[in-house]
Amino acid sequence: MHSEFRWRVFSRQEAVLVLATVVWGATFLIIHIAVQYSGPWFFVGMRFITAGLISALLFVRILKGLTLREIWAGVAIGVMIFLGYGLQTAGLQTLNSSTSAFISALYVPLVPLLQWVVFRKRPGMLTWVGVTLAFIGLILLADPGSVGFTFGTGEIVTIASTVPIALEIILIGWFAGKVHLGRVTVVQLLVAGFLGFLAVPLAGEQVPEFSWVWVIASVGLGLASCMIQLAMNWAQKSVSPTKATIIYAGEPVWAALIGRIAGDRLPPVAIVGAMLIVAGSLASELRPRRRRKTVTSTDVLENAGH
Repeated sequence: MHSEFRWRVFSRQEAVLVLATVVWGATFLIIHIAVQYSGPWFFVGMRFITAGLISALLFVRILKGLTLREIWAGVAIGVMIFLGYGLQTAGLQTLNSSTSAFISALYVPLVPLLQWVVFRKRPGMLTWVGVTLAFIGLILLADPGSVGFTFGTGEIVTIASTVPIALEIILIGWFAGKVHLGRVTVVQLLVAGFLGFLAVPLAGEQVPEFSWVWVIASVGLGLASCMIQLAMNWAQKSVSPTKATIIYAGEPVWAALIGRIAGDRLPPVAIVGAMLIVAGSLASELRPRRRRKTVTSTDVLENAGH
């Protein structure tokens, strides 16, 4: 008796997205280690200048058609990348990678709320459920106990970083269809990197002493951003937004697993809070299909230097 049986957990495209999410999860620990050797703003400058220069080399032919509107779009989005990932990186100086990743996931339910404020697009019921779950999760992640909340500077700065990251997504949705996203991507990465370097003296940072730690980390993340972007653009042509959303929601989970291996330890109540944040992110994204497309966090993944 002969029968052919194929057991496949993921398609090749889905496997690529899972791998990209694992790499994203690992970036939190990588950055946490790197900023012990470099100031956060210098590191952000190195990371995004590298990504921008590599992108410019890869897409040099399409840059010839760069328009003023695309420059404006790239500058606007680049400012949000600079603020969002700059604050996130600053928080990682004192915050462990697991906690940072879960707090950073709050940008997902923030997107529809900010869309409501900016575009008067009323959020659906699932969005409110997601926001509620995420808020409760954030409180539990602070591990409230007899001594009260344990939010420090790292947590506060990381919470603040979710606002510009959410605005970055909204801006990408706003400019989509009006500009060439490839050219805008190059501009936004270069702008984010330039602003990172500009912030070094303003923040009172010093150019760090040479260390292979921050060199390999910043250049490696810049290269990874470009390579993952190309792979994702290929994969998302055949992976549904719903599946992609579920896969991307695993980013903080992977960060926590990698952080655990590196020695991070979250108390049980914080783990429950982290799970609620992930559940809230999923609930706010997995909404019924509507006639008109709304901007979600997955939109940013096609254009951002994550």
